[in-house]
Amino acid sequence: MSWIYLIIAGISEIAWAFGLKYSNGFSNVLPSIFTVLGIIFSFYLFSKAINEIPIGTAYAVFTGIGAAGTVIIGMMFLNESASLLKIVLVITLLSGIIGLKLSTKDEKHEDKGGVA
Repeated sequence: MSWIYLIIAGISEIAWAFGLKYSNGFSNVLPSIFTVLGIIFSFYLFSKAINEIPIGTAYAVFTGIGAAGTVIIGMMFLNESASLLKIVLVITLLSGIIGLKLSTKDEKHEDKGGVA
């Protein structure tokens, strides 16, 4: 379930990144509300995911999904430039995310009440 939380959190990061663009420095009310709610939602899910996924892996996957998704949507729907190099680099990023998923074993983290 933690991987599902993490994937949804990464997708939510895409949404709030675009919300930031359209909030115009938080001067447009509706996009600003959408952005803040998206940030809260994505970080809530991210915090749930890191209970079982190592933080380094989780953070790399979280930000990787957000970065790759934002680039892809920008190229497809916002007329941002789409070069062969950019496409290859996004595929490389997605390959790294998949590789991290395949090479990571979920861990149950228990609070032992002290510093390890």
